[in-house]
Order: sequence, then C-alpha cells, then structure tokens
Amino acid sequence: MNKRPMETIMGVVVLFVAAFFLYFAYKVSDLQVVKGYEVTARFLKVGGLTVGSDVRINGIKVGTVISQKLDNENYDAQIVMSLASDIKLPKDSTAVIVGDGLVGDKFIKIEPGHSSEFLQNGDVITNVKDFKTIEDMVGEIIFMVTDNGKENN
Repeated sequence: MNKRPMETIMGVVVLFVAAFFLYFAYKVSDLQVVKGYEVTARFLKVGGLTVGSDVRINGIKVGTVISQKLDNENYDAQIVMSLASDIKLPKDSTAVIVGDGLVGDKFIKIEPGHSSEFLQNGDVITNVKDFKTIEDMVGEIIFMVTDNGKENN
C-alpha cells in the first residue's frame, strides 16, 4: 500500500515532463499558423499543397496556407494565405508552388517583385507559377531531347 502514492506522484511528474516536451517541440518546430493579412492566389494545380503548408520567402517562413477551394466558375484552385503583418509584399510579386526535395512537403515560395505598391488584406496575387510534377518535367526533357518533338527521317 505504501508504493501507490509514490507511483502516482511519479506518473504525474512523467506526464508534466511529456507535456513540456510536446509544448517545446511545437514552439521550436515552427508549426504555428502565421497571423496577419490575407492574400489569395489562383493556380491550375496545387500538387499536394495542404492547409497549414508554409509560405516562404528565400526559405524563411512568412505565412501559412489557411484555406484552399475550387473555384466553380473556371475550376482554378483558390489558395488563401495568411502573411505576417510586418511583411510588405510588392503587388507584382510571384507565388510558386514548390516541393521540399523529391518527396518533401509542398509550400508556396514568394518571389518579391519591384512595385512601389504593396499587397493589402484581401488582394489577389496575379503572378503565379503552377506546380510541376516529376512527370511534367521528364516530359519536357524528352520533348527537348527529341529535337522539339520532330522525328528524324
């Protein structure tokens, strides 16, 4: 009977330590949703981009994908991003969906433009580059190698 209170206390201590490590891992891993102003971009294909994916400039996380839906009129993928309020993006910036290596997660890479006007809350990024799958890239290479698709006679 004397062992039970000690076992209970040790179990509670272990739970507190585990909770601390989970909180620490969450803070260090940069999984938090960036809150700021929202901008939208439209893509033909998103290639595995998900809600919660990063938005990065030069490899640094500056935002988060907060929603994605299909536009019923032209069937584009409409992606809404939340960007940090201290990041001022020129209106002619470009949004590109890229992957973190061959099998890594997809994220949106922002290539800042040079305009003197900046994107505001609710604006649309009009310069976009769609996601290219490995199959797309291999097809382009084969097309280039085969003399632009022309057969030699």
